[in-house]
Amino acid sequence: MLAIESSCDETAAAVIDRSLAIRSNIVASQVELHAEFGGVVPEIASRAHLSNILPVLERALAEAGVTLQDITAVAVVTQPGLVGSLLVGLTAAKAICLAHDVPLVP
Repeated sequence: MLAIESSCDETAAAVIDRSLAIRSNIVASQVELHAEFGGVVPEIASRAHLSNILPVLERALAEAGVTLQDITAVAVVTQPGLVGSLLVGLTAAKAICLAHDVPLVP
């Protein structure tokens, strides 16, 4: 299973095998990006997710030694969180599910 998280200011993806072992866990943090503002700026966060989502997914798959064809389901965070940020993860998850005919686990 591929798991995707983009609810606030970190873009993350993990690959979990059938025995529930975590094969990879990749996180792209936005801490430095938001530091000058004293907190998370929602628009900046969602734009950073757009830049980070594909590299994070690619690295998670590579580190786990699998391809999208090996993925049997995709889990994604749908709440709580920043709407724009959540949409990035959800859109990526839905695209993978549609392209590879696997179930979406919200």
